[in-house]
Amino acid sequence: MPSKNLDKNNLQLIRHNTSLVKKLYPNINRARIQALKELTKQFSFSFASGDVIQLENGWFVTHTGLVRLARRKRCRGIHVEAVDSLCDSAANRFVLKATVYPSKDSAGFVGYGDADPSNVSLLVRGAEMRIAETRAVNRALRKAYGIGICSVEEIGSNPGPMAGPSDQRKFPPQNTNGNGNGNGGAGHKVRDRLCQIIRQHKLNPELVKAYAVDFCGTKALKDATREQVESFVQQLAEAAKKDRDGLLCQLNSYAPPSQEVAG
Repeated sequence: MPSKNLDKNNLQLIRHNTSLVKKLYPNINRARIQALKELTKQFSFSFASGDVIQLENGWFVTHTGLVRLARRKRCRGIHVEAVDSLCDSAANRFVLKATVYPSKDSAGFVGYGDADPSNVSLLVRGAEMRIAETRAVNRALRKAYGIGICSVEEIGSNPGPMAGPSDQRKFPPQNTNGNGNGNGGAGHKVRDRLCQIIRQHKLNPELVKAYAVDFCGTKALKDATREQVESFVQQLAEAAKKDRDGLLCQLNSYAPPSQEVAG
């Protein structure tokens, strides 16, 4: 009976994934749809939950998806350590080693992850050690569970030039004349611009909202000033245009947290 229930649940998930992807990507080809079906069948990945995402090169698993899979498979633990001989904290260059133990008697599956300013997005500059850890854990988990597709966090983004004062451009001023408190019409324009960016670049609205709250440093987006929201919208637009893959990685970090696998 349990196996029949599992098959039924998996079939429902396949249908849900397929329906949602076709709605978001009307021009997606059959090969990618079939690839998603196989990933769902083998690993029960949920597209809606952010377990997998589609980029120009195809399907990529996410850190969220891998950790959720480890929990479902009752992974025994994950051990992470720095490879000191290859790290240079002054240059923000880090190499970490992760070992995943999928079962009690497993000898462990090892994965390495590296990160430095040359292979991370501008969006995550200063967090190279954490990026290296995530990449190491992802690679070890992929080995442990036989996942052939790459994880999105392992992608080495082209960060572009270092940001300087000239890059701190302000969002074009909004017309506040005739709005009393100066926030009505301008607020609508900023919100419309944000919605346009989300639609144009096929971003997850909930993750964008979570990112905005973190960016503005407030408890809720409604508590942010108009200037903070304008600055966020400008940054989001530039990131989506220059480095969408890096932006997706950043947004994915705001996905609903899964409980960490005990180590």
